[in-house]
Parts: sequence; C-alpha cells; structure tokens
Amino acid sequence: WASERGQGRAIPKWMRWGGWPFVAFALTTIYGQLVSVYQYPLAVLAVLGGSTVAAMIVGWRYGRSKRVWCKYLCPVNGVFNLLAKLAPWHFKVDEEKWRHPVIRIEPINCAPLVPLRHMKGAGDCHMCGRCSGYRGAIELTARSPEEEIVNVADGDGWQTALLCFGLMGIAIGAFLWSASPWFVTAKQWAATWLVEHDIMWPLMDNAPWFILTHYPDVNDSFSWLDGAGILMFVVGATIVVGGSSFLSLWLADRLAPAAMEADARATGWIRPGVHKLAQALIPSAGIGVFLGLSATTVNLLKHEGVQAAWAGPVRFTLLTLAVLWTLRLFARLLTQRQTRGWRKAAAWLVLVAGLAPFCMAWVFFFAIW
Repeated sequence: WASERGQGRAIPKWMRWGGWPFVAFALTTIYGQLVSVYQYPLAVLAVLGGSTVAAMIVGWRYGRSKRVWCKYLCPVNGVFNLLAKLAPWHFKVDEEKWRHPVIRIEPINCAPLVPLRHMKGAGDCHMCGRCSGYRGAIELTARSPEEEIVNVADGDGWQTALLCFGLMGIAIGAFLWSASPWFVTAKQWAATWLVEHDIMWPLMDNAPWFILTHYPDVNDSFSWLDGAGILMFVVGATIVVGGSSFLSLWLADRLAPAAMEADARATGWIRPGVHKLAQALIPSAGIGVFLGLSATTVNLLKHEGVQAAWAGPVRFTLLTLAVLWTLRLFARLLTQRQTRGWRKAAAWLVLVAGLAPFCMAWVFFFAIW
C-alpha cells in the first residue's frame, strides 16, 4: 500500500550496499534471542512490527510500485535469494526472442527490480508471474534444482558470509544456546567470579523488555550477564561452525583452483572460486534453519500432549539428505575445475571435514542435550 503511493525517489547508494542482507539477518537474529521473540508478543511487535514500519517508510519514500525494502534491506531476503536457487522452476528468458518479439509489447512492472532481459537464475525473482510471456521471450520452465548452483550462480562475498557465518554460524548459535549445558556452566562460573569480586550489576535483571527479556510476572527475566552470555555463545558458534565451513572452502579452492583464478582479478586472499564453492552449502544451510525453527513447533506440540517420537528420525533424515546433496554439489563443482584428480579428491575431503562441526551441532542439540 505504501509503495503504490510512493514518491519514487532515487534509491541512495548506501541502501544498495550488498552487505545489508547479511547485516540485517545477523542483527535481527541476535536481537530476537535477547528479547525472546519466540515466546512473547511484545518481542514480536518489536522485531516484526518494527521491520514492517521500516518497510512501509522505505516503500513510501522510494517505492512507486517497487519492492525496494525487499530487494535491499529485508532481513530474510538474502536467505530467500539463496534458497530460490534450488527451485525446480524458474522464468527462463530467451534473449533471441526478446530482440524479435512476435506479440504486442506492453510495459511490465518488475517489482523486485530484476533486469528481465538478462535474468539467468531464480535468486532475485519473486515468482509473481507478471512477466510470464513478455515479448514471447519469458516462460515458466522446469529445470534441475542443481542447475543454477552448478552452471549459473557465481556467488559473492556477502552471500558466502551469509551462508557460512549467518545461516551456519549465527543461526546455529541462536538455536542452541538455550539447550546447551555449556552455556549454563559458563554462566555459573562467570556469576561466581563476579560475586567473589563484588561486581553485582551484571547480575541484575533491570533491563527493559525491548533490550533484554524482562517479564517478572512470569518469572522470566534476563540479567545483563545472560545477555552477554548469549552474545558470547553466538559468537563462539559463528567462529567454530561458520569459521570451519569457510576455512574448508578456502583450503579446497587452494587445492583445486578454478581456471578463472589465473587472471588478475583473482590474486587476493579470497578468490572468486571460494564464493562459487560456497553456493553448494545452500541445501545444508537451509535445512539447518528449518530444523532450528521447527524445534519450537515440535516443543509446542509436545506441551499440548501430541506424541513427537517421529521428530528425531525425521530431523536426522532431512539433515543427512541435505548434507549429502551439498557433498554432491561440491563434487560437481570440483569436476569443472582443471586440476589433477588427486587434488580434487583432497579438496572434496577438506570440504567434508568443514561440515563436521555443523553436523555435530545438530547431534548435540537433538540427541545429546
């Protein structure tokens, strides 16, 4: 509604910065944990209501029937962009037909601002269908779910950061901290140390609800120490799980470099081939977010007396299938590289090792803790 009545102003350069999907996802995820967004309506109002108001303001100022917020600033747009690359359908563009249309041309409003003529994949497309049949050159077409990752998507640094340090780091830390006995042990040690040194203010739970969880009427309030502990746990998970996956990508790319990395653009510490390999993490990263979010649903069902013995086998089946899919994509991407066979095999084993902390995190969450 706001976008339809928008002023249509020029989108500023700072808003088009490619890092916003990662930054917005990280801030929203961490803030949601601090205010217990899954438990309390006021926290939902702050996180979802606040972002909705921001989206309306951006739409009114820059929109004019365009989804400016969705394309540049939405906290989950980056996630949807990645997952859409696995879609079994996409709007395929025939550039030859585009140049020689056989039907009357009518203007098309592409709300997510996709350059339709050169659209190759499904990552930026919102699948609204407005462009279907445009100039006789755009058609909804079936494809292999691996097609875009293997043959189209090159990725970039911010997508790699979102995959490794966002979906496979920050998100895992946010899901696991409340179930981790390590978190409890570390917090008790810190609390003891603070008391022994007569530092009491971190143990107080006087923060307002929009900074830290504060609902004393139901005996649920976070102290400043709780908030710091959550932040430290999330940072630790990001370093261990996300850092391992990124390091494995970097090492694998050094073992089996892509042909394009011989040119002058690829002389930096992080070469383009790293971002291409990172695209193979999408199935694993996506299933991780699904498993973490669905854990709340399963717990609610248990509290209502619904039997959930099926949850464990289903979770590990989905996790196994996603990881195997990622390993298959790694193998296909490495096959394209002009290096010796043993180097490709070594690179693939390194990538397997990089997924081990990710898999162990879910084993701890669902089987041990």
